Amino acid sequence: MHITRYTDYSLRVLMYLAVQSDRLATIQEIADSYDISKNHLMKVVHQLNKKGYIETVRGKKGGMRLHMTPEEINVGILVRETEHDLSIVECHSSQTACKISPVCGLQPVFKEALQAFLSVLDQYTLKDVMKDQYKPQLLRLLQIA
Repeated sequence: MHITRYTDYSLRVLMYLAVQSDRLATIQEIADSYDISKNHLMKVVHQLNKKGYIETVRGKKGGMRLHMTPEEINVGILVRETEHDLSIVECHSSQTACKISPVCGLQPVFKEALQAFLSVLDQYTLKDVMKDQYKPQLLRLLQIA
């Protein structure tokens, strides 16, 4: 299973906001901290705001912060909401061109594997992956004052 850059960036934004929850953060500072595209992050932040994960404040002193607590943000749900296609193989999509799809025994195996993958992610929240003992290192690595 492979998650897209979009989901990866969504998780990174949420982790950044969780580690420095005492103030508003900007897209530019998150992009700079992770050395990733600001334009790509703008789309991610827009969707996270629409879905209620974060709230944004407009204006000169604006920025964003978590709208939900880290305990409320389930990793499995976030992945389902940010991934457009969770098909592991072509035959799981509606656009399959595989001739043996109607009789292939791999389909249920891959379906079970996907369910196991998502089941593991469902067991974790943002708080679970934001271990308190790592906060000082995260602040340093992300260059958060």
